[in-house]
Amino acid sequence: MPYYTEKLSALRLKRVYDIATPRVRQYLDAELDYALSKIKSGDTVLDLGCGYGRIIPQLVEKAGTVIGIDSSMESLRLGREILADSHNHHLLCIDAASLGFRDNVFDVVICIQNGISAFHVNQTLLIRESVRVVKPGGTVLFSSYSDKFWADRLEWFELQAKEGLLGEIDYEKTGDGIIVCRDGFAATTVSEDRFLDLTAGLNADVNIVEIDNSSLFCEINPR
Repeated sequence: MPYYTEKLSALRLKRVYDIATPRVRQYLDAELDYALSKIKSGDTVLDLGCGYGRIIPQLVEKAGTVIGIDSSMESLRLGREILADSHNHHLLCIDAASLGFRDNVFDVVICIQNGISAFHVNQTLLIRESVRVVKPGGTVLFSSYSDKFWADRLEWFELQAKEGLLGEIDYEKTGDGIIVCRDGFAATTVSEDRFLDLTAGLNADVNIVEIDNSSLFCEINPR
């Protein structure tokens, strides 16, 4: 995902969350709370697209060990500075669609805050890699935005564009869950039907749930 490695990394990425509106903060907290509810004490957790480690401290508090991966070395460097006093975690520069871990090593794999769109990789490969590295009976979580959150999401992106974190929003191309900026940035969403298509054929139980009128979660439990 070159945009997040070249233009929106480290302190610029952190600023995205610093300027979030109260409603967006509620959405972010609700996503994290839902993910934490799926983690048990002592679990080994993989956080896909960890950025600067925004949610690592909360994950570590609940889990045993947390591995955070991202494609941006700048974000990972910032994360290592911010989390210097935190233990039981590792931040690695790894492609989420080609993980390199052995099969069945994690209890929980999470990819929240619409990472499935933001990574700009083959979504089928991304999901199948995540399922491959999780233990049978474990949990894989992917989230995208709910349609009900559109106005708040667009407002947040407008704030980011105003701050120069993103390019100017192209309103002619923006709509139906897609936000397009004139500098080439594009943010899409994954619908319930799309999640079901992406997970079809997996030897797993799949559940789609909406939380907080803001997030659509796809929970995958390999058998």
